[in-house]
Amino acid sequence: MAISALSAAAFILLAGASPTSTLDVGVDKLRSAKGLVRICLTRDPDNFPDCVDDAGAVTRSIPASAPHTVFEGLAPGGYAIAIIHDENANAKLDTFAGIPREGIGFSRNPKFTFGPPRFSAARFTLDGDAERQQVRMRYFL
Repeated sequence: MAISALSAAAFILLAGASPTSTLDVGVDKLRSAKGLVRICLTRDPDNFPDCVDDAGAVTRSIPASAPHTVFEGLAPGGYAIAIIHDENANAKLDTFAGIPREGIGFSRNPKFTFGPPRFSAARFTLDGDAERQQVRMRYFL
């Protein structure tokens, strides 16, 4: 009787579990191995690329000398990534006259000139399987 109850409880828990995805993120074209690579993964177009007021954003800081990370347990859906190469590790994007002095990059590597790309240009979809995003950094100064 106890085994049947445990089996039933396990089935109910598994049936209610939602599928999750794994996202592998690599960063290319860093101009140095100094500092940190700061990654923001978001589903919210209104908080892209800053992720400042995004309670659902997943952020991570990794050494620029090892620019690769894996996000696990993500719900399927649309996401976008914004990355900063924080070379001096001061926890912010340094600018001069509004132009980034440190590297920036976005998922899907969209073209952009004045200001960051829109969420829709960087958006990709996780569908329950492993996904990979290889982000190229860009430097303006």
